[in-house]
Amino acid sequence: MMTFAQDATTSGERTITLVLFLALIAITVGVTIWASRQTRTAADFHSGGRAFSGVQNGFAIGGDYMSAASFLGIAGIIALSGYDGFLYSIGFLVAWLIALLLIAELLRNSGRYTMADVVSYRMKQRPVRTAASVSTLVVSIFYLLAQMVGAGALVSLLLGIEEGETFLGMDADTAKIVGIVVVGILMTLYVSIGGMKGTTWVQVIKASMLMTGAILITILALAIFDFDLNGLLGDASEASGVKEAFLQPGQRYGVEVPGDSWKTLTNKLDLISLGLALVLGTAGLPHILIRFYTVPDAKAARKSVNWGIGLIGTFYLMTLVLGFGAAALVGRDAIVAQDKAGNTAAPMLAEAVGDYWGGDWLGAVLLAFIAAVAFATILATVAGLTIASSSSLAHDFYNSVLRRGKATGQEEVRVARYAAFGVGAVAIVLAIFAQNQNVAFLVALAFAVAASANVPTLLLSLFWKRFNTQGAVAGIYGGLASAVILVFFSPVVSGKVNPDTGENLALFPKSVDFSWFPLENPGLVSIPLGFLCAVVGTWMSKETNADKFAQLQVRALTGAGAEKASSH
Repeated sequence: MMTFAQDATTSGERTITLVLFLALIAITVGVTIWASRQTRTAADFHSGGRAFSGVQNGFAIGGDYMSAASFLGIAGIIALSGYDGFLYSIGFLVAWLIALLLIAELLRNSGRYTMADVVSYRMKQRPVRTAASVSTLVVSIFYLLAQMVGAGALVSLLLGIEEGETFLGMDADTAKIVGIVVVGILMTLYVSIGGMKGTTWVQVIKASMLMTGAILITILALAIFDFDLNGLLGDASEASGVKEAFLQPGQRYGVEVPGDSWKTLTNKLDLISLGLALVLGTAGLPHILIRFYTVPDAKAARKSVNWGIGLIGTFYLMTLVLGFGAAALVGRDAIVAQDKAGNTAAPMLAEAVGDYWGGDWLGAVLLAFIAAVAFATILATVAGLTIASSSSLAHDFYNSVLRRGKATGQEEVRVARYAAFGVGAVAIVLAIFAQNQNVAFLVALAFAVAASANVPTLLLSLFWKRFNTQGAVAGIYGGLASAVILVFFSPVVSGKVNPDTGENLALFPKSVDFSWFPLENPGLVSIPLGFLCAVVGTWMSKETNADKFAQLQVRALTGAGAEKASSH
């Protein structure tokens, strides 16, 4: 078994890290300012003028999707939970089949800026667009939490602040909060200044950096084991403390509890719930859906999804090496000591392989580079989420609901910029409270909410002739409310304690326990409820519009008239 000690970060290493960070921020801010000069209309702000190629948008999709949850969270879960952590990689990847086969082309052809353009096309505009705006905002906030929690853990690691130490007057907890606030400020600046053009180019840069960094660390880690994956997995299982069980299901999900059949059952149902949320969630994520509007035609939309799948698939295969490599080379104790949820496993692996091949100096450089890549990952993803929610608020709620479609493009853009600051402020506050959660786990909750609220309504709008306004509103609010309520009353929020250490793992203190819903992920219950609410709501109303459905089908298959899809 190989385990490298994690030395305290020296001032020289901190200097390397800070220089790389500042360079990265300077580049992305420069790109954003350049993009702001190209952003003149509402179409430029919301969809980048539909001017991106399939390859460019494919990289941007990859940049949006390969978030802090992928790079930091999944590697961390694999490092701490072994086989079970890889389920996230598989779930996130398989989810793209739904997006590719059922959503991408039809959505690009049917809408203009947001998901609500499609859902509301054959229905009453105001109630449907209001519901879609609320759903977009809630899903984006959940997803934003994950990215910003990852940022906080990263900053604490980079500054090398150990227990009882300070840097620039900050202890580790304060440094996490500062990291969250800095990311929040930067993301609002990117969106309010650069719009979709700036955000997309930041994502393209970030995706390129992330793939480069992941490939480099994967090769260096495998080289330590002479490219013998079995040797790496063997050392990881030895270092885990649970031996062969580390490479088998049951460390985190589906755990069998002797003498407690109810707990065993809920553990297995939780695994099914997680899988359902991961597979269906992608098709309902607002920041992924709006990416299809940035290309000129349906062919480019398909091409961009294919490129995105190629990049994402390659990356998720590498998370296997990143996670098990961290378990073998860094060690569980060192990972947990730095971050209890394991969110810093990948950067710590980068430092370990650097130390092995080139000593402390190379270790410091690789840690700084990978951390800078992770930071870019976070910035790009939060910018994508922020523009999705601010565009929905401006385009769907302000223009279509409050102004009844009479707002000018300049007004929409101005409201979207204000909305970006509001979303950023809310995300900062909530992320500070959620900073001890694993970021991949938080994203799984966002997927559950998206799958419950958005996917039923989106699919039924595209494929069910009888579907109507009441069904759409009931589906969105029913799925959204059930997911959020079940999460609130789940062990995630209160009552979850580590049985071995007694450590509190929930958002609320140990003294507070109001969890009556046994599953940590609500998808198994909330997704069927979303579909049920949509169907029941539809049948309770006599409204139907066969002509509009026929028009929507023609538009979805040909793209005819989509440029005028903003309001009716």
